[in-house]
Amino acid sequence: MATSKSPAYIIGVLDNGTEGISVVALAHIATADVVIGARRTLVLFAETFVADATQHDIAQGLSKVPTWISDAQTDDLKVVVLATGDPLCHGIGRYLINKLGNEHCEVIPNVSTLQLAFARLGLAWQDAVVASAHSKDTGEWSSEAGPEHGLYPLLQAVENNSLVALFTSPENTPDRIARMLLSAGLGERFTLSVAEALLTDDENIIRDLSLSDAAAARFSSPNVVVLQRITTNRSPVFGLVDECYVQRKPDKGLITKREIRAVSLARLQLHADSIVWDIGAGSGSVGLEAARLCHSGYVYAIEKNPADFAIAQKNRENMAINNYRVQQGKAPELLASWPDPDAVFVGGSGGELAELIGLCLSRLKAEGWLVMNFVTLENLTQAAETLKAQNAQWDVTQLQASRSQPILHMHRMAAENPVWIVCAQARAKNQRDNDNE
Repeated sequence: MATSKSPAYIIGVLDNGTEGISVVALAHIATADVVIGARRTLVLFAETFVADATQHDIAQGLSKVPTWISDAQTDDLKVVVLATGDPLCHGIGRYLINKLGNEHCEVIPNVSTLQLAFARLGLAWQDAVVASAHSKDTGEWSSEAGPEHGLYPLLQAVENNSLVALFTSPENTPDRIARMLLSAGLGERFTLSVAEALLTDDENIIRDLSLSDAAAARFSSPNVVVLQRITTNRSPVFGLVDECYVQRKPDKGLITKREIRAVSLARLQLHADSIVWDIGAGSGSVGLEAARLCHSGYVYAIEKNPADFAIAQKNRENMAINNYRVQQGKAPELLASWPDPDAVFVGGSGGELAELIGLCLSRLKAEGWLVMNFVTLENLTQAAETLKAQNAQWDVTQLQASRSQPILHMHRMAAENPVWIVCAQARAKNQRDNDNE
């Protein structure tokens, strides 16, 4: 009967070397035939290894590590992987278990460097959200960056939480993180603390820097970062008053009024992670409120009018909303490069309504909704005819709100323009087949 392979021991270590690990962990390291780790870590434990132990530097390529382990196990050699802190907290542990199988790995965790950082700062960390920028060089963040940028998940984590613990990297440094948050309009909302070179002679704890100061500083590696919210955005996520938005002057501005906006957003059937298209963005009011509702999603907007495009940009900046991008152009230009949406809002068609309806229905994800606002009979008629031709499932709601206006010492009701809200879904294939029978 074949004997089972010995597990690969994935051991958490710290920069104080043998002083910072258990007797059991040290015994595994001292009897290993093959040791895998970063060069800095291998040097820390060099005197512990058996004389003829094979050493592999992870810098040669993370993808090589599972092969080194499998080869050692095939040759019935004891193999140890040295990882920093807790290998299952943004470490190599999950990667190796996924590659090799849980039965071929045994993790011996250590104190996470994040735990140490919070201990040095005297902060409880049970409410902290853990994030990582410990990846390839993502480059500096810019105001035009979006989900494709490597730091975007971190930006989302910071925007949606009050206490964030962050693993950095030699490229994605604390000062780069601070510059990103400043660019994203969060400069007055967070402080940044850094724990440098923990458990070494060069250990240094830097507390409560402003993001502006952190952006201009330089920090020693390795380090971890703690971000703390100091101000909270108390504006509502839904139902903002029209006056919150910059609008085109001298007229009242191109904006979907609050009452119409509320119903349109409700009919979009949004989820926290929805991908939304906003076509004919105008001031950006619908798309920006959708972005607030879809805090883990993203809104892609397009506006052909240069003045309105600039206004939508300004509103995005004023509200510090970073899961929203507006581009200048006339739909269906640019839409081919956007990811398939969960919901589409059309506030303006630019004369391409029939083509847009067909495109949107073809790109919508399953159960996704297309919601369109019209103020003219001609556009309503064209939409209805196009949806019939597309064999779509659709309905129309007419809304006409009236708002109170002062008249002397009393109030009267002033009517807003009526709006038709057309909502549509592409029929599932089995529905289309049944309709054709």
